[in-house]
Amino acid sequence: MSGGSPAGTTVFGRPTPRQTEIWNLERRAQDAAFAAAQVGATCESVDAAARKVLTDAGFGPGYKVPGLPHRTGHGIGMDGHEWTNFAKGNTTRIQPGMCFSDEPMIAIYGEFGIRLEDCLYITEQGPHFFSPQSPAIDRPFA
Repeated sequence: MSGGSPAGTTVFGRPTPRQTEIWNLERRAQDAAFAAAQVGATCESVDAAARKVLTDAGFGPGYKVPGLPHRTGHGIGMDGHEWTNFAKGNTTRIQPGMCFSDEPMIAIYGEFGIRLEDCLYITEQGPHFFSPQSPAIDRPFA
């Protein structure tokens, strides 16, 4: 499997049922983070939303592996990786004009890892992706 951005993870050849299952779980975690990235929400609540999807599926908890061992996303801008982070303990409130990566991952050491990374921007109406998300593990581009 190969990771990257903005499309994320794809498989060379045909994905196994396990790879498809975990890719779909990863997509649900990414969608949960996106839904949580509302004006006024804390950055840590976005991380918690993605992490809850994974914990409910038996991964983690917290930053433990197998699961999500790093932040769910970070600010983006001229330097690519900028403050602020979607991470536990970050009480920064989301405001219109902010831009972030939405990139939870699932690391399963000794098996494989999956990361979907898409960038979003915040308006008064909430989050919007800059480009379409990958629709499926075997269709990485919309």
